[in-house]
Amino acid sequence: MVQATTDKVTDERIELTQCDLKLLLLDAIQKGLLFLKPKSLEDQNSLIQHLKTSLSRTLDCFNPLAGRLAAVEHDDNTVSFFIDCNNAGAQFVHAAADGVTMADILQPVYVPPILHSFFPLNGFLNYEAVSKPLLAVQVTELVDGIFVGCTMNHSAVDGTSFWNFFNSWSEIHRGLDHVSKTPVLERWSLLNGSISPPIRLPLSIIKNNSDSIIPSPLQERVFHFTKGKIAMLKAKANAEAATTSISSLQSLLAHIWRATTRARLVEHDKEIDLRIFIGLRARLQPPLPQSYCGNAIVSGIVTLRTRDILEQGLGFVALEINKVVSSYTKNKVTDALASLLKNPSPLTKADLGRVHSLAISSSPRHNVYGTDFGWGRPVAVRSGPGNKFDGKLTLFPGLEEGSMDVEFSVLPETLKALGNDLEFMDAVTI
Repeated sequence: MVQATTDKVTDERIELTQCDLKLLLLDAIQKGLLFLKPKSLEDQNSLIQHLKTSLSRTLDCFNPLAGRLAAVEHDDNTVSFFIDCNNAGAQFVHAAADGVTMADILQPVYVPPILHSFFPLNGFLNYEAVSKPLLAVQVTELVDGIFVGCTMNHSAVDGTSFWNFFNSWSEIHRGLDHVSKTPVLERWSLLNGSISPPIRLPLSIIKNNSDSIIPSPLQERVFHFTKGKIAMLKAKANAEAATTSISSLQSLLAHIWRATTRARLVEHDKEIDLRIFIGLRARLQPPLPQSYCGNAIVSGIVTLRTRDILEQGLGFVALEINKVVSSYTKNKVTDALASLLKNPSPLTKADLGRVHSLAISSSPRHNVYGTDFGWGRPVAVRSGPGNKFDGKLTLFPGLEEGSMDVEFSVLPETLKALGNDLEFMDAVTI
């Protein structure tokens, strides 16, 4: 366990908001970065010790992540959760993948299963952090590289907060005296700017939780889309829809949704979903700071009939995605947050993994490749096994500016069909 450098254990508690509680029954966020092994590295032990020291100093700024989740059961058969900032520590694992090279990770068409072993705390749901760390790090040595994997409790942070931590740790490791984006640690109610009070959930939701998704033999593949190919999709979508409002990401998601629907051979009259997470920081009034450390997301759902997805064209599907995203005005966000307060029922993987639907996570806007520990930029980013089901897509920025990488987690036959789909693959760069 790596603790913050301060030896002061506080009784500070941070109550979870309605957005935090929505994620209690899901897995943690798991993202990791692959680096070339530093050529100047002479003593591996000194590198590991330096990583532990810089992690400890970073936890001074992100001290809730050195704490634990705490649950309080109430007399009315409800339960509330808060983060106990007790500096119990983050888990640090030093591992070696003997004989495994960077090429073994990057060159196969499909993501190799060994990659999942590069992440710590696999298989634990967020609410189980009462007895587990909120943050765990694993540094895995390869023959010619280093993989730094982070597992972070999703009830404590969202993707924006996750990458702010990862970026900050690399800054401290490089020798900076302070982080460039100081995290805002107070949990606000998100509705009126006040400190969030305890929110009670029915105890039965936690005690009766069971993962109703039957595990599928999933395969994963990362598809790369260049800036130029994405621009072509955007131009086509806007032209077909006779608008200029459709974004690059909305065009790409429409292209992907149409292709996966073709690949899955879904019956034409079936309604299927595309679930996207809407960021709230800039949508709230007043806006939340970008460095707000917590969850500031709500779930948006685009529902279309299979026939329309396949027959109406790229522009139609992209415009429907655009309409849902654009509908999240200040008033709708306020209504959504108020509704979550009245009914703070957490999402389950069964909710996200509806048959034939897609669920989108992460964002190409995250500063992934700015995470530099002093060894140079990362070579690649990958995600762990958490929250994987048939239809999970994880978005990352590509190495080149304006490009995107999309990590698919679907059935093997779907991936095979996608790879043979000429219309889909025309936008993909191998």
